[in-house]
Amino acid sequence: MSLPLDDRGLLLGDGLFETLLVIDGEPVWWAAHMARLRRGCAALRLPEPTEDEALAAARQALTTAAASPRAALRLTWTAGSGGRGLDRPPLLAPRLLASLAPAPRPTGLLRLATVSVRRNAGSPTSRHKTLAYLDNVLARREAQAAGADEAVMLNTDGDVACAAAANIFWVEDGELFTPALDCGVLDGLTRAAVMDRAAVLGVAVREVRAGRAVLGHAEAVFLTNSLIGLRPATTLDERPLKRPPLLDALAEALP
Repeated sequence: MSLPLDDRGLLLGDGLFETLLVIDGEPVWWAAHMARLRRGCAALRLPEPTEDEALAAARQALTTAAASPRAALRLTWTAGSGGRGLDRPPLLAPRLLASLAPAPRPTGLLRLATVSVRRNAGSPTSRHKTLAYLDNVLARREAQAAGADEAVMLNTDGDVACAAAANIFWVEDGELFTPALDCGVLDGLTRAAVMDRAAVLGVAVREVRAGRAVLGHAEAVFLTNSLIGLRPATTLDERPLKRPPLLDALAEALP
């Protein structure tokens, strides 16, 4: 599908997206991704795509793209065309786009750097996968300029929030910590799966509001999202980090 120049997703970031892991042609956690997309639509006051629409777009992308045993399926839902400036037209006609790309499991070092770009904890969009991702783009670029692979973002209150494209966890004294959702954090599906797995293992998980200093004495730090699963960091701001056996036990529950 071509995208008209007056599409609100293109001009204003007015829309949402979901990125699903596809393994051997099958999307992982389809229902959970669709449920999160619906929650985002409610927050942005957008009509929801129907299940049939989403499935048809996904199947078309899976059929027409080159086959890959591990791939990323992106569904993009824009507010459609119309309206002058910020105002939406009285009747919205949203657009659904789907694309597929190879997504091999990442390997090698994961070096993290704390960046100056802040997550806006007060924004209602910070907890949803909107099309307005420029802060995340800038955060990743700043981290890479510092010789790292990924950014650690604080929020506007100075609390640890997330990576540019992932949730963040850390381990200290056998306990597992992750930023609370009200830090301006996306309710990640892999984040939730890791927390469920931790409960099965009898590992305490604390959702906290905490400043950058807590990471200075963390034993381990790792990132999670649908494509990378659970990925341990090797360094944070050039400080070496450990990889305790707990991380491998947590990752066992992930695709």
